[in-house]
Amino acid sequence: MTDSLAMKIKVSLGSLLLKFFYGTNRKDVRGRNNYESLINEGKSVILSAWHGQLLSIVYDLRKENFHALAGTHKDAEIISRIATKWGWNMMRGSSKEKGEVAYKDMIRALKQPGKVVFITPDGPTGPARIPKPGGIRAAQTINAAIIPISVHSTRRWGFTNWDTFYLEQPFGKIFIQYGEPVFFDKEHDFNECSQILIEKMDEVEQINLHYANNESF
Repeated sequence: MTDSLAMKIKVSLGSLLLKFFYGTNRKDVRGRNNYESLINEGKSVILSAWHGQLLSIVYDLRKENFHALAGTHKDAEIISRIATKWGWNMMRGSSKEKGEVAYKDMIRALKQPGKVVFITPDGPTGPARIPKPGGIRAAQTINAAIIPISVHSTRRWGFTNWDTFYLEQPFGKIFIQYGEPVFFDKEHDFNECSQILIEKMDEVEQINLHYANNESF
């Protein structure tokens, strides 16, 4: 069996399994207007979720024709191909490999009015929940809004490497909170912006967890 055929099989099976896992979950999604209103105004948007939570967002926003940034390692290859199958426009690169290529692709996409790029600011190799410069630098350059996102689910597997990567189990409930937009001025330094983004991501997560914990299932 050739590598190409093996990859096609992995992608097809992976897509079917993920559709089953996520399709059998009930979803409670809040805050879509926070990015939809910006798109309608022709503004550029960067959606930001921590690496461990990315699969729920890839499924939630499938067929939206949004762009997404992914690394170049083997696991990212399979996920990227599945995402492409679902309607995402994938851009490949990371801080360790092809970073400048990915950054230029992201800038090119965000320069188009109303375009959206999904990133995991701490991915693909961590450290966990510490933003890399690319997304923040792009937001400053284009004056794009960053939308912090939180995902919480009632049934999930956690796979621990440099972070805990979550795969939702079937027949649970997924809570997704799209937060209010964050803007960074060009003169702000990266460390300041990074700390602000971490705080905003934490705030959205606390809101989402509070809502999920008080929701009757």
